[in-house]
Amino acid sequence: MTVIVRDLRPDVRADAEGFSRTRRLALPYMLSTSESVVHTLTRAHPDAHFGQLVAEEDGEIIGTAQISVAHDSPEPGQGSANIYVRPDRTHRGAGSLLLRTAEERLAGLGVRKLFAWVLDEPDNLAFAERHGFRASRSAYFLRLDLAGGTLPPREDPPAGVELRTAADFADDPRPMFELDAETVSDEPGDIDSEFTDYEAWLEENWKHPLLNRELTTVAVVDGRPAAFSVAHTDGTRYGTAMTGTARAFRGRGLAKLAKNDSLHRARAAGYTEAFTGNDTGNEPMIAINKWFGYEICAKEVRYVRELG
Repeated sequence: MTVIVRDLRPDVRADAEGFSRTRRLALPYMLSTSESVVHTLTRAHPDAHFGQLVAEEDGEIIGTAQISVAHDSPEPGQGSANIYVRPDRTHRGAGSLLLRTAEERLAGLGVRKLFAWVLDEPDNLAFAERHGFRASRSAYFLRLDLAGGTLPPREDPPAGVELRTAADFADDPRPMFELDAETVSDEPGDIDSEFTDYEAWLEENWKHPLLNRELTTVAVVDGRPAAFSVAHTDGTRYGTAMTGTARAFRGRGLAKLAKNDSLHRARAAGYTEAFTGNDTGNEPMIAINKWFGYEICAKEVRYVRELG
């Protein structure tokens, strides 16, 4: 049986379904649908050179890779390649072939520093180190049992604060863009990002098929979005894509207030599981998520390698 690597074909539904199924099997803590796979590929900014590769064995997709250039970083020459192989299809060479193809393509686009997320499991870590990567920071996946767990009680917003939803900004999402851009720029990470292209943000984020605007809670102060908790959903599962507060409003508990409201409404809408993630060193946010009832369910490590 021969493994081949090729580009995902966005117009072939079986490709998107196979890609999404493989991601869910390999990484069950992240939301994915065939629609989100196609959206991410077709709506990505051209300068990201975003690509989705599949490893195929006898017509079956058994591995995936997402590759991109960090075009929105002030430091040039950075890129990423995140590779996942179905747990029941490992040791067939799919991961190595995906990585080699990804590195060749990104090197041709000028990438000299390559980042990759790797699940903190012995085989995965050994794979990364065998291919010349070195460990950087790490992060947790956390899970909350929305159906059977107990959420903290809802709280009334303080004076001057109103809780709304992203759906309320459908006619003019720019205030949401401005809040997202500010919080993303302050988020810790290996690659600094800057949101400056409103139209690209609309295509990639605001129109994302996983975005649930009705469950995305926004804390508004004097008509301005001050904090938010962005909700993604894919059926019965709910994921927090981002929770943050504008700099001028930090220290008032607004992000916690928004997230609690979103979780309560998600449970009322019938969602049974909630997922989120935190850097392992972000103890304050981990403590907040444990207050909500989240439990750590997995860990991943960010690896880096110099190309060329």
